[in-house]
Amino acid sequence: MAAPKQPRTAGTRPGGKSRDRGTRGGRPDPPPAAAGAQRQGNAQRQGNAQPQARQASRPAGKPPAADAPPGPRTAPVWLQLTTWLLALAGLGVSIYLTVAHYTSPTILACSDKGFINCAGVTTSPESIVFGIFPVAVLGLAFYVLMAAATSPWAWRSGWPAIRWTRLGSAVAGMVFVLYLIYTELITLNAICLWCTSVHVITFLLFALIVFGAAAGYGTPQASPRR
Repeated sequence: MAAPKQPRTAGTRPGGKSRDRGTRGGRPDPPPAAAGAQRQGNAQRQGNAQPQARQASRPAGKPPAADAPPGPRTAPVWLQLTTWLLALAGLGVSIYLTVAHYTSPTILACSDKGFINCAGVTTSPESIVFGIFPVAVLGLAFYVLMAAATSPWAWRSGWPAIRWTRLGSAVAGMVFVLYLIYTELITLNAICLWCTSVHVITFLLFALIVFGAAAGYGTPQASPRR
């Protein structure tokens, strides 16, 4: 008579080997905390790889926006307005002197006798440079140029030609003013009050424009070093 079969215990295999619940092919499942850390590490590696892929796909000829060179250094508003108003004032006086030169010097509101003698200065042979160009007309042309070169739009422009024209004109105008002052005091022994006002305006413009050039206003700024 055959012996009854022994019932198989749950979790055992034939041959006496047991299989624990929660194993896969003999490998234990990782704990829940370790599995979460592994998923987080995989997500972080994928996130770091995306910026590198975008940087690698960027065209070589186009630098990033952060590498763009800085613009020119802008002059303060007070310097822009002061130089422009001075140039406009000089332009107005130059127009007045030009009209007086071509009409009659007696229209000038100034004395015509003694050391202060506007008519004597404006009608002297020295009032015409090289016998061709009246000093009043040269002053008018100078201040038309300065009114444009010292306008707020010109100060904000980064074009080097405007910056050098403004500075060069101020230096040339100051040299010519020194020549005119020498002519009035030494050669003519008389001064013109309207001419003197133009001389003062030219000197102030010269000082302010040289100050602006020394401060680097309108000059492109150097790129920051990395």
